[in-house]
Amino acid sequence: MPNDTAFETPNAATAAPAVPPMAADGRSLSERAYEAIKHDIITLRLRPGETLNEAQLMQSTGLGRTPVHQAMHRLALEGLLVILPRKGAMVAPVSLNDALEIIDVRMINETYCVELAARAATVDDLAAIEAVLARSRAAIAARDVAAVMRIDRDFHLAISRASRNQTLAELLRGLHERSLRFWFLALSTPSHLEGVYEEHLELYEALAAHDGERAHRAIARHIEEFRTHILKAI
Repeated sequence: MPNDTAFETPNAATAAPAVPPMAADGRSLSERAYEAIKHDIITLRLRPGETLNEAQLMQSTGLGRTPVHQAMHRLALEGLLVILPRKGAMVAPVSLNDALEIIDVRMINETYCVELAARAATVDDLAAIEAVLARSRAAIAARDVAAVMRIDRDFHLAISRASRNQTLAELLRGLHERSLRFWFLALSTPSHLEGVYEEHLELYEALAAHDGERAHRAIARHIEEFRTHILKAI
């Protein structure tokens, strides 16, 4: 936690800009803490409803109190943690209603996004989408659900960028981030892993053909399949 001197007015001639401590890989320590804790929440290593405290998370991440504290508040803003005053935090419960609301908003916005992407996607955009799709084959063969989950997010983000609508892309990024825990639950069945790959392949082929109507149908089926598996999982 910051000390009292952090609020003193610095001497303009000598003050240096505040720079967060950086890890060896270039990420700030708070970013490392955020990613580590979020990964454990999304992959259900930290269970819905589980209570946490800073000391516990400092031990699990190997990081100090300040980056862990910052990460916890960031995750609370994203709805993954609930801050409990003077008690620490709780992993937010998994809510079927939340999942279905996210799916409904995705259906409206993502169908429009893929139509834009089908029209606007360049050769480089399509190559980037295809490269993400290719990564999924090895992850599926290894039954690495966490890797497939990350690849699914990257696949949808690459399509969002190809839409050339930054506001829409940012909206969908937030929705996909909020969906990750539900996605991990839905992908627990091996058959669903192959199904997701086939759905992604169908969508990619529609985008490569610059066929907006086909892309709309493909993403709608993909999202409906997600809804079906979520209803079974929760």
